[in-house]
Order: sequence, then structure tokens, then C-alpha cells
Amino acid sequence: MQVESALFFESIEQIYLRVFRALKPRTAPPEVRVEFRKYANANSRIRLEDGTLTVVISDVLRDAPAPIQEALASILISKLFRRQPDGNSLARYRRYLNRPEVRRHLHTVQQTRGRKLVLDPAGSTYDLCQLFEDLNFAYFYGLMARPRLGWSRRPSRTILGHYDPSHHTIVLSRLLDSPHAPERVVKYVLFHEMLHLRFPTEHRGARRCVHTREFKLAEKQFEGFEEVQRELKRFLSARTVAC
Repeated sequence: MQVESALFFESIEQIYLRVFRALKPRTAPPEVRVEFRKYANANSRIRLEDGTLTVVISDVLRDAPAPIQEALASILISKLFRRQPDGNSLARYRRYLNRPEVRRHLHTVQQTRGRKLVLDPAGSTYDLCQLFEDLNFAYFYGLMARPRLGWSRRPSRTILGHYDPSHHTIVLSRLLDSPHAPERVVKYVLFHEMLHLRFPTEHRGARRCVHTREFKLAEKQFEGFEEVQRELKRFLSARTVAC
């Protein structure tokens, strides 16, 4: 309690200076400047230049308690010097972000500030709306309400698809909108993202569980599950060689 009381009366700049001194005791302490900006998420940035430590924090965290500000300071300064952040600081910060009221606030901020730029679901080879309806009736009894669908603006090989709950949008990589991509592979990737609507991310303390046990069991219900995974790997391997 005494430690928390002391932290309460520190300014955020003082917190960063204290953490800096603890992590870099042999380095001359810099001038610290902290700024809050209206980001669409909880991202923060830090840089050290010409004796000034500049920290830019999402205004979502403006009212975070002092122990959370200290945890973030420890994480950011550690990363600045390419160190592994302290495990306790990471756990404390993640637990804070996983609080229901904080997640609700972040969700609202992402909806109002963020933009989701995607291409039309009717691609040059595949129509995501039609594929969604095929999968909906095959695996969800036609009961799943269709979210916004679209192709990514860039043909990513590393992120083949994702579901954005803040904008209720499923996006598939434009790499899959190709005659070289087997339809079953495209459907499998879309099916995977549809399961995120059926099994939302679970937050357990500092842990964020995206693919729960129930999610993984449901995914295996996809017809030819093991074969389609091999088919996907062959497609990606061929595309990698072609590039």
C-alpha cells in the first residue's frame, strides 16, 4: 500500500524517469516528455533522441492507475534498449487491458476512430458472400448473421484472414482471390474466421485465448480437414516459389 501511495503522487514523467534510472543506472537520465494522443487502440510509442525521452501514449490509457503506467513504462523502456520486458510488468499490463470495462472502452474507441479499408467481397475469382452462405448452411444451419466481408488491399501470405470484432468484419487475403487457389482452401480459411464469431476470444487474467478448445474441435469438423491443410500448404509453397 505504501508503494502504491507513493506512485499515486508521482507524475507520469517522474514514473518514466524512475524506471529509466532503474533499468539504465549508468546512463545519464534524459528529459522526459509524455504525450497522450487519440489513437484507435492502446498502442504507445517511445524514442530517445538528443537527451530527450519522448513517450506517446494512447489517450485510452490516460486514466490508468499509476501501477499500470509504471508497468507500461517498464515495457516500453525495456523494448527501447532491446531487452526482454519484465514478466510481472507484462502480466500486470495485460490484466489491465483484459478488464471488461477497459475492453469495452477499447471496443468503442476502435469503432468510432478506426477505419476498416477492404475491397469488395465480389473478387475477380471468388465471391465471399456466396462462399459465406455456402458455409453458413453447411456448418451453421444457415443461422449465422453475415458480417461485413471483404478482400484485403494487399495479397498477404502471412495473414490469410482475420476477423475484426470492432468493425464486425471478416477480411481474407487477396492472395486467395486467384484461380490458382482451390475453392476448398478459400472456404476453409473463411470457415476458420467464421468460427471466431461462434467462439469469441476469451480473456483469462493476463491471458488472451483466441483459439479455445471448443474452437479447435469445431474447426476439425470442416470436411477433409487434414487434406485441406496440406492443400493450403502446397498452395502457399507454390506461390512462394513463384514470387
